[in-house]
Amino acid sequence: MNKKIILMAICSISCLAVCAQVKLLPLDPKVRTGKLKNGFTYYIRHNTEPKNRVIFYLVNKAGSVLENEDQRGLAHFMEHMTFNGSKHFPKNTLMNYLQNAGVRFGADINAYTGYDETVYQLPIPTDQPGLVNQGIQIIRDWAQDATLAQVEIDKERGVVLEEKRLGKGAAERLQRQYYPMILNNSRYAERSPIGTDEVLNGFKPETIRSFYHTWYRPDLQALVVVGDIDVNKMENAIKIKFADLKNPVNEKKRIKYTIPLTGKNQFIALTDKESTATVAEIMIKHEARALHTAADYRFIILRNLFNGMMGERFAELAQQANPPFIQGNAGIKNFMANISTYSTTVVAKPGELEKGLKALWRETERVKRFGFTQTELDRAKTNYFTQIASAVREKDKTGSDSYVQEYVDLFLKGTASPGIAYEYQLVKNYLPGITLADIYQLGKEYIGTTNRDIILLAPGNQQSNLPDEKTFLGWMKSVGLEQLQPYADHTSSLPLLARDPIPGKIISEEKDVILGLTTIKLSNGVKVILKPTDFKNDEILFRAFAPGGTSLYNDEDSPSAANAAGIISSSGVGNYTATELDKFLTGKQLDAKPYIGERYQGIEGGAAPKDIATALQLTYAYFTEPRKDTSVFKAIITRTKARLANRANDPNSVFGDTVTAVLGNYNVRRTGPSVEKLSRINLNRSFEIYRDRFADASQMTFVFTGNINTDTIKPLLEKYLGSLPGPGREEKPKDLGIHIPEGRISKNVYKGSEPKATVMLVYSGLFDDTPMNRIQFDAIQETLNIRLIERLREDESGVYSPNVSLSTNKFPQSRFSLVIRFGCAPQNVDKLVASATDEVNKLKTEGPLSANIAKWKAEDSRQRELQVKDNGWWLGYLTTQLQNQDNLDQFKSDIHLVEQVNQEDLKRFAKKHLLDANFIRLQLLPDNHKP
Repeated sequence: MNKKIILMAICSISCLAVCAQVKLLPLDPKVRTGKLKNGFTYYIRHNTEPKNRVIFYLVNKAGSVLENEDQRGLAHFMEHMTFNGSKHFPKNTLMNYLQNAGVRFGADINAYTGYDETVYQLPIPTDQPGLVNQGIQIIRDWAQDATLAQVEIDKERGVVLEEKRLGKGAAERLQRQYYPMILNNSRYAERSPIGTDEVLNGFKPETIRSFYHTWYRPDLQALVVVGDIDVNKMENAIKIKFADLKNPVNEKKRIKYTIPLTGKNQFIALTDKESTATVAEIMIKHEARALHTAADYRFIILRNLFNGMMGERFAELAQQANPPFIQGNAGIKNFMANISTYSTTVVAKPGELEKGLKALWRETERVKRFGFTQTELDRAKTNYFTQIASAVREKDKTGSDSYVQEYVDLFLKGTASPGIAYEYQLVKNYLPGITLADIYQLGKEYIGTTNRDIILLAPGNQQSNLPDEKTFLGWMKSVGLEQLQPYADHTSSLPLLARDPIPGKIISEEKDVILGLTTIKLSNGVKVILKPTDFKNDEILFRAFAPGGTSLYNDEDSPSAANAAGIISSSGVGNYTATELDKFLTGKQLDAKPYIGERYQGIEGGAAPKDIATALQLTYAYFTEPRKDTSVFKAIITRTKARLANRANDPNSVFGDTVTAVLGNYNVRRTGPSVEKLSRINLNRSFEIYRDRFADASQMTFVFTGNINTDTIKPLLEKYLGSLPGPGREEKPKDLGIHIPEGRISKNVYKGSEPKATVMLVYSGLFDDTPMNRIQFDAIQETLNIRLIERLREDESGVYSPNVSLSTNKFPQSRFSLVIRFGCAPQNVDKLVASATDEVNKLKTEGPLSANIAKWKAEDSRQRELQVKDNGWWLGYLTTQLQNQDNLDQFKSDIHLVEQVNQEDLKRFAKKHLLDANFIRLQLLPDNHKP
């Protein structure tokens, strides 16, 4: 072969490589996609995780950035209005229909509005005749048949204004000031989705109708359907139902707005009296890179490797005995619209902004000068490949939610969605060839000197201490002049354990064929319950518990006891410090952490099946080879003390601490965090308590659920759990006598400058803990929640999202608490409290509405169908049943007990337990409402 032919061959190969890089990535062949003549787009995928469910997403390329000046906030308002009346579901009949089908408002059916889009979410069952067709009709109504009646618009004004009120506070006030700068005074700077009070209060119905009819049109809409459906039938139904959607006769062009890159460097320093921390962010803006081609995908890999290595370095800095900041991070990320950033943020300790900023920028400068080390890159690659390989193993168990979001991004941004198998091949092709030079070049490119914004935020009392731009830039420049050394990556080749365990033996084994459980007793007294499932291919979860906890220590020791597990686990374990341990676990999918609660101590974690041996080895290490690291302890105390310095500035923190104290009857163990409590944490005492709690595993029960091979795991259980110390001591938790106080209590907290209030109403007391009583409490909770949404939100327009929560415990005494919580305008507090308590009184005099009981039963049934296919649910259920000494098959009986619940029984139950004599009213009100 002559030189000319060789040269032509090389050129051809190079051309093929380049073509492969720039060729558009294909769409996953398992997705059916199409576009109707009117421009309406659809994506359909069959997926049976979960079975008998389908998720519909209506995606509109219509967000707040398209609003006229007199429409500010109406893109979001329009989102609300689609639920308040449409052609086939007038007024509020839509929610009534869906709740009867077991679909929950907020948790299931939902929507959001962004700057560029409005997206509606509707998950529904597929095993109920006609429900899928009705789901399609609901989407069709949302797309172009909202009624937008004036009476409904006027009712919804209050709801939207209350949603806006919930967002008010220091963070929102500061953001309003710095957003115009970082958004370069673009269209995005003046089109926050929540809108303005002036527009929301005063817009005419025709104004929102104009927005709807202008922008809710088929050429800007897509329907994403993923679930347990027939793809061909769904496609036909979409074609029939959506083909008649009309684009406006005089179609308004959909402008693609952007954030301009001006080349300028900008600086802003702001304070707020309710802010709790001094934060500095350096944001260097770039044009965002879309994901269309293989080359784009390679860039994503580079970016993720870079961010992972940066994260490791900042985590290591935080472990120093005197860390330079409370928190620090850096990375390359997509920001908004067409912009991506290299952004680095520091939360400084009080009075130490210069120190924190220099530490932050020093790491940025170090990366810019020297890049990363080969060992760092090797670890990052290994972790990245482990994650993608796990996703491939789970590809037949991937939830529909994951797919939906991919297709939403595909429609809105053109983000490629080739499917996990194709992505896996891309990673296999590109990952090995990525070099330190590639990562170094990425850092050089993104850590630039133009289009840089500096945002400095601080509490009001720090205003006089804040640097001006010249001073701040001087700090950065001084770091640039330092003689920095390359990062030294310290690793260890020691084994995790100093001593190999001596295995115990399985002395008994029992099987429960009906529940699919295997109960094993080990020679040291440890009990193990295995629940093998096929819900996930790459998941095993576990939790261990034994009685005792912090209840066994006096009040003086309680801070040391409560923090012992966190301090010791942060110190590493066995032969490894915390930093070394993270490096040792490179490429492994596992976690195991000790905990010490008030009544129990134990270990909880999880692992991929391939890594369960290491997870159990780590568990053994936490029992037998804990570490005490003075530097880590000092770092934790220093950072926590710094976080507490301005905690009292925040109204929500002050209110939360008050709530905890009142409901804990002002017991020292229930009061909020404080510097005084921190000072009582003693490292040596924490270590002693930790060793004491894990000195004896003979009362320990381990519960495992997931993709467990029973035969394979047994030798591991004998080696790592059967070898745990077990002298056989018998312990019981101590009853501390802490519970919600009886009687009528009212407490107001006056804090904050915004005209907003938070209300908590608490009913509590003793109850007979039986399965039927727990179910009746659940019915009371949900039916009351339905009524409060209907009354406080829909009828009175006084709140955005009222919430009813229930808590019960069997030990040390069977007690319950039912909590009603909502936010509102301060002037409406008394009226709304009266409405809420009126609904509670109706439960006691009339019982819940039969229609609402039916909705609760439907929701309960549908949720149970999903729960029993979830490893996390089984882990929590089995653990709770064992701790409460209840039957493990109770969930089967519960289904029948739910059917027995009726209006009359619930009325008697509410009358017995929701006593006015045991009622606590807690309120957060602004400063100017103080008498």
